[in-house]
Amino acid sequence: MRTPGAGERPPCKRTKGKGAEPMTSQAADRPERVGASRRSKLTPEREQEFFDAVLHQIRECGYDAVTMDGIAASTRCSKSTLYRQWRTKPQFVAAALRASRRARFAGIDTGTLAGDLREAARYAGQWSAKDTTLLQALGHAVLQDRELAQALREALVEPEIAALREIVRRGVERGEVEAGNPALEYVPAQLFGVLRVRPILEGENADSDYLLRFVEAAVLPALGLR
Repeated sequence: MRTPGAGERPPCKRTKGKGAEPMTSQAADRPERVGASRRSKLTPEREQEFFDAVLHQIRECGYDAVTMDGIAASTRCSKSTLYRQWRTKPQFVAAALRASRRARFAGIDTGTLAGDLREAARYAGQWSAKDTTLLQALGHAVLQDRELAQALREALVEPEIAALREIVRRGVERGEVEAGNPALEYVPAQLFGVLRVRPILEGENADSDYLLRFVEAAVLPALGLR
């Protein structure tokens, strides 16, 4: 078998045969796993490499297909190195999600609420495919593991909701929309909902063009904006 080159991702291993061991919660019981007090020191760059690799494999192969061999091969390390850092697959993936936390809406400030919401639609369309794929791949797993579900919320949901609420708050302070407008509460749900639902309804991701049209047709009219 050809050895992957530098930066190249190996194919997903979907079987449980020798050499393709999946990360499982039971893996923590093995003698080679040690507690946090004995974890080896990793540079932030090396740790991020592990996180990028596991999230990439989840997107490409699905959560259940993530294997220690796959991550070790793509990052050129041993399985024992990974197990020393993260005792179980949910812990590993949760750490990777938290490391990817970003508030991408936080820098939006066009001076108007309508302008901010249009800009948010453009931003969301740029990363919707990547995030939607990850959400879909983790869909069942987050229902089974509370820590994983919380990490997903912290990484992909809560920062953006907080930023959207700040955008709305500024619009209210500027007098662009009444504070009692009942549609204000549902702005985050509208944007996040269409991101998640369009792939199911139409088999396509909600790109920037689609989200802009959605904001113009549904979000702004509900707020009394143009």
